[in-house]
Amino acid sequence: MDPKKIIKHEFIGAEIEVMDSKNKSLIGVKGKIIDETKNMFMLENGKKLVKSQCIFKMKMKNKLIRINGDVLTNRPEDRIKKNIK
Repeated sequence: MDPKKIIKHEFIGAEIEVMDSKNKSLIGVKGKIIDETKNMFMLENGKKLVKSQCIFKMKMKNKLIRINGDVLTNRPEDRIKKNIK
């Protein structure tokens, strides 16, 4: 999948897993995203994940992708409008 399309994707409702994190206790945390802010994902299990501190694995269009949370640290509505070169 094209990285430009991944960044513009809607993440609420997506299943994610933390592959790596500055906070080692978060590695392996899985869940469905129920809310998103500029800096965080909130999961249905009550966990809050700081985007910039994590590397996520998620399934999109039947493909597993790995994405660095640093590229997602914008408000969702601003990220969709952002031009990526």
